[in-house]
Amino acid sequence: MGILPFYLFTLLPLPAMAGNVKSPNGNIELKFSLDDHGRPVYEMTYKGREVVKPSHLGLILAKDKHASKGMNETDLMDKFQIVKEETSEFDETWQPVWGETKNIRNHYNELAATLQQVTERPEYRGNGKNEGLALISETREIVIRFRVYDEGIGFRYEFPQQKSLNYFLIQEEMTEFAMAGDHKAWWLPGDYDTQEQMTQETKLSEIRGRMKKAVNWGNSSVAVFSETGVQTSLQMKSDDGLYINIHEAACLDYATMHLELVDAETKALSTKLGGGSNAYTPNPKPSKYPLPQPFTFVSHLTPDATGLKGAMQTPCETPWRTVMVSDDARDMLSNNLILNLNEPCKIEDTSWIHPTKYCGVWWEMIVGRGSWHYTNDFPSIKLDQIDWAKVKPNGTHKANNENVKRYIDFAAKNGLDEVLVEGWNVGWEDWANMWKRDVFDFVTPYPDFDIKALNEYAHSKGVKILMHHETSSSTQNYERHIKEAFELMNKYGYDAVKTGYVGDIIPRGDHHYSQSMNNHYLYVIKEAAKHHIMVNSHEATRPTGLCRTWPNLVGGESARGTEYEAFGGSNPDHTCILPFTRLQGGPMDYTPGIFVTKLSEWSNNTSWARITIAGSLALYLTMYSPLQMAADLPENYEKFDDAFQFIRDVACDWDDSKYLEAEPGDYITVARKAKGTDNWFIGGKCDENGHKTTIKLDFLDKGRKYLCTIYADAKDAHYESNPQAYVITKKVVTAKDVLKLQEAPGGGFAVSLMAQ
Repeated sequence: MGILPFYLFTLLPLPAMAGNVKSPNGNIELKFSLDDHGRPVYEMTYKGREVVKPSHLGLILAKDKHASKGMNETDLMDKFQIVKEETSEFDETWQPVWGETKNIRNHYNELAATLQQVTERPEYRGNGKNEGLALISETREIVIRFRVYDEGIGFRYEFPQQKSLNYFLIQEEMTEFAMAGDHKAWWLPGDYDTQEQMTQETKLSEIRGRMKKAVNWGNSSVAVFSETGVQTSLQMKSDDGLYINIHEAACLDYATMHLELVDAETKALSTKLGGGSNAYTPNPKPSKYPLPQPFTFVSHLTPDATGLKGAMQTPCETPWRTVMVSDDARDMLSNNLILNLNEPCKIEDTSWIHPTKYCGVWWEMIVGRGSWHYTNDFPSIKLDQIDWAKVKPNGTHKANNENVKRYIDFAAKNGLDEVLVEGWNVGWEDWANMWKRDVFDFVTPYPDFDIKALNEYAHSKGVKILMHHETSSSTQNYERHIKEAFELMNKYGYDAVKTGYVGDIIPRGDHHYSQSMNNHYLYVIKEAAKHHIMVNSHEATRPTGLCRTWPNLVGGESARGTEYEAFGGSNPDHTCILPFTRLQGGPMDYTPGIFVTKLSEWSNNTSWARITIAGSLALYLTMYSPLQMAADLPENYEKFDDAFQFIRDVACDWDDSKYLEAEPGDYITVARKAKGTDNWFIGGKCDENGHKTTIKLDFLDKGRKYLCTIYADAKDAHYESNPQAYVITKKVVTAKDVLKLQEAPGGGFAVSLMAQ
């Protein structure tokens, strides 16, 4: 008799509801509603000024090719009804294991909107004569949760467990951030695999025209996806003086988010093609969802090897999408919104986690004065087929017993905690960009690296060796060796590992910032915690505050670090931008401290670091990290031993931090109080224009004297012509005193204040 129809009753339309919530101090207001098509919409203001204009929320789902015949997912974009709105307030103070401050306040007002969407899906029904496909009506439910802080907002999508939305695939998340104008922006090209780019400073309308020149095509792995795609954390400044930052927090079991800008050219293309949100993707095609207005950013997730953006199982949620705002740039740097949106620490005993200063066998290879690999005799390496005792050494391998002992002695003499040694393990002869799965075993040292003897020597000097695990982006290989590798570290007393992910991801086709790779990075962190090992992850995804939950994640790279000073150099303003962008989600292992900036003075490398010695000292304050490297060679530090005294003295963990002045790309000045002491340190860093600063010391204890040592640029210092010119001044000061300092172009200053 053909198709036997089955229908379920749908929900009756509910009256439109709208929710408003303000920050605790009332400066920020968040409004949430549904438009005439049942699409979620939010907007945000700061002191009555537009920050985010009305912007849509939603997700486009992908059809599962393995699903039942006739099955098709309905997008989570429209036809919603608000069935419940709940508001609440939360206020706590918590103590991080390490950080910029001893205490962090987590205070917000919350709005949780429960939405329902009625969908129809085909389902086979019948028995015998009466059979066929019927349209089955189902109700799906999601929650959009907003948290409004004095510093900004965070919001996410939550998916309760439900039969009608159990397993689902994400084609794209369509979260919009509609800006109120053509803001100035500090941005990196959107890329699925690298953040090692030079930050660009343009208007939003100029991003498309700058994109091709902005891409660093020489990186080991590049996957740019759009002419208007940029990365988070994105820092902006409006013409009327608002500082706005878009990022994400708690990226767990989800792909890293980029932002794709809708500009005037995008809109024109959309009109030509028939309109729609997909009209500005690399393969433009019309879509039923209208394209937003120009100056709107739309979320763009990193795909996996299949091209999909996520595979979800309820109950689950997305990361928090964050918008920070202030009319004072210093608030961007002192902001704890990202950390507060992450879960509390999941490690019960954190006593083994400690801030660390280290040096290492690294910089001399970066500049080309030595090698990671041990021999030149093999065009390729198969780890299980070589007798390393019979291999001829190349004479340039730097991870050798004599050289490593030299660094251990230097660390012990100068109070450094650990020594990083790269190139200690077999396999470096053909490690990168070979699509080679079995690259390293992480346990077998080269013949000239006596792991037992060197560890005993280091421990006898009160120093530890910092392990290095370069994976060459072969994640399968690392995961199958990781238990044995961490057990080796435990055996010899290593308590920290620097991991690396150079090159394209293996399995082939995946990307550094996909859902599966983000799960891999977290797996490494969790496994390391079981072995009481701290992790410093390089070339991994950009951080989103997970160090609150897993504080053994003590550092990371995920940006253009000091190594690029040997690869052509970075602009002097680079380190005046990173604290506003990359460092928003967590500390960076920037590896500062280069004193001999003209690399040709001691190597064949013609590159040079665009910074003065005083500026290099400032980075230990302005580029916050509990893991700080003295990156230059011991012999280079010995030439400037009086300046190196600041690196000996400066702390890596803090009870308090006060940002005294800041402007993105121009200058940053910060004062920090060392953990468990009454000592303060101040650092100031500026761009190529130089900077005059006046510092009131009124944050010091009243009535107390401090021995003040100032490491400043000399009058004739300049990052190009005279980078090693500095002056050290000592005097006694109190809270009533004022310091007036001149920072040279590309320079800075550092101050130690030792309580008497």
